[in-house]
Amino acid sequence: MADRPTALITGASKGIGARTAQAFAEAGYDVCVNFHRDSAGAADTVARCKKAGAQAIAVGANVADRTEVAEMFDACDRSLGSIACLVNNAGVIGGRVAISDVSEEAIAATFATNVFGTIYCLQEAADRMRSDRGGAGGAVVNISSIAASLGSPGEYVHYAASKGAVETLTIGAGKELGPLGIRVSAIRVGTTNTELHAREGNAGRPAAVAAVTPLGRIAEPVDIAEAAVWLASPKANFVSGTVLTVAGGLLP
Repeated sequence: MADRPTALITGASKGIGARTAQAFAEAGYDVCVNFHRDSAGAADTVARCKKAGAQAIAVGANVADRTEVAEMFDACDRSLGSIACLVNNAGVIGGRVAISDVSEEAIAATFATNVFGTIYCLQEAADRMRSDRGGAGGAVVNISSIAASLGSPGEYVHYAASKGAVETLTIGAGKELGPLGIRVSAIRVGTTNTELHAREGNAGRPAAVAAVTPLGRIAEPVDIAEAAVWLASPKANFVSGTVLTVAGGLLP
């Protein structure tokens, strides 16, 4: 625990989060794997992290619940020590629906996880990292989406709006927390090869996006994971309050 820094990855039971947890383990971190409902997936992520030489634990918590977030960070403190990096990956799309038809419940659930949850986790991480309270500093990487720039009309405007909020949070928190030794950055993720779109009833979207992406494909989870590791590393020590687009050249 004393020799390896600790990273906490939210939403790490599958997809981008799971691969990011593994990448941090491979990069020399111990890893706290957060999950909401998929305990089996989280256990698999933990096993992969341990195979890479890390200490790893799985902690169930709904990031939209402030109390559960605090308990998750406390559990991480007890088992792995205070974190050096937080990756705010947990997120939901809230269904494929036109903005004129999206329900109040879907809007509330999307913002509760994607925006409120990101803020709650950032607050807990900052309390532990900030130099004016005895912390050693650290890095926060927020996962945004190319949807924040493209708007996702006719599909996910409510989701795109939530990710726009994440990017604004990144800029402001980077400026506020930088003097306290905390770098805050975000990754604007392009469509990625996970099961997310199929679960949302839009299984054809990845192929459609790949067809118009300059690099000719969608992202693999490892593409996002390696960007997150870089942003957390000393190689990115002068990067903060900014958004890195990892979308194969697809831009507005």
